[in-house]
Amino acid sequence: MTDATDDITEQLRAIEDRLRDLAFDRLRDAAAGDEDAKQAEKRLQQARRAVERAIRALGGQPDTWG
Repeated sequence: MTDATDDITEQLRAIEDRLRDLAFDRLRDAAAGDEDAKQAEKRLQQARRAVERAIRALGGQPDTWG
């Protein structure tokens, strides 16, 4: 990869991490009974997966955990 795509890939990884954190926050809110949070969590997960696909398209691997 070029330096430019490496930089973009790193930025996308940071965005993916942030989306994951936000999704977990909404999941906790949903578990506490917030129905709107449930829908927000689904949208955030969908966005996170799209970012994950972009990372792979650039030749990188998304950070894995767990």
